[in-house]
Amino acid sequence: MAAAEAAVVSSSSLKPDTTPVPESAGMAAATAATSSAMAAAAAVAARTGSEARVSKPALATKLLSLSGVFAVHKPKGPTSAELLNRLKEKLLAEAGMPSPEWTKRKKQTLKIGHGGTLDSAARGVLVVGIGRGTKLLTSMLSGSKRYIATGELGKATDTLDSTGKVTEEKPYDKITQEDIEGILQKFTGNIMQVPPLYSALKKDGQRLSTLMKRGEVVEAKPARPVTVYSLSLQKFQPPFFTLDVECGGGFYIRSLVSDIGKELSSCANVLELTRTKQGPFTLEEHALPEDKWTIDDIAQSLEQCSSLLPAETALKKSKPEESNEQVLS
Repeated sequence: MAAAEAAVVSSSSLKPDTTPVPESAGMAAATAATSSAMAAAAAVAARTGSEARVSKPALATKLLSLSGVFAVHKPKGPTSAELLNRLKEKLLAEAGMPSPEWTKRKKQTLKIGHGGTLDSAARGVLVVGIGRGTKLLTSMLSGSKRYIATGELGKATDTLDSTGKVTEEKPYDKITQEDIEGILQKFTGNIMQVPPLYSALKKDGQRLSTLMKRGEVVEAKPARPVTVYSLSLQKFQPPFFTLDVECGGGFYIRSLVSDIGKELSSCANVLELTRTKQGPFTLEEHALPEDKWTIDDIAQSLEQCSSLLPAETALKKSKPEESNEQVLS
């Protein structure tokens, strides 16, 4: 503005015949218009800042009122617990929590948990409960799940998947597609299965996988009953084979692939694993990618997913005072 005024004054001094009155009137009008525009801009900025200050508590209130079950897409790499922490951090950051006005209310914490561990090397559907929806996660643990698993013949590892150390190698060149298809029936229906040593199962309150990584001697858990609803061979390109598996809770795909290798007089480990379905939640239709982990997107997903749950387990509408307590699982 100062530069503009200087330019006007300079041009006036070069034209002595020009009457100064109109010039002064023009400058006054321009100054008044500029002042008015600056005042309007300041008012808008003030309103915007006020709205921003109001929106954070409003978002926090909305976050704490969320209640139900939805699904996210877990990529390869993080554990299920690490992914849950990442989700929680994004939501709290969006809502401006924790902040002084919220930390004073000690009861206002976020309840969030997942409905079944997915290996860090696996990807796919991870069902998440938020608010009172965490009470529904037990049914997800015992419910059906569907996987696409690619196994590799000829190699066994200590973790039963490609992330582990190779412990044994055996020939596989004589194994045919018919051989694999012929033994799948043995692993279908109600069967007994020995869980992997590297698993989330616990001994004396500690995970077996944690004990194994410390180098401690861990005995295998006894075989336990599990259910396989369907099992089919999708592709066979030695040494790799791809399975489509639908199973119940407590079932380990890594143990299945390892057992199939042994049944074929060879060995095998899991190369790729994708959970395509958990309960009524599918990877294609319901799992939110990370760029959709926002309060509004999750609220919308909760609304859509409520119709997927059985009527007897579906949550009733939460009352405002019922959704103010939150604890990270």
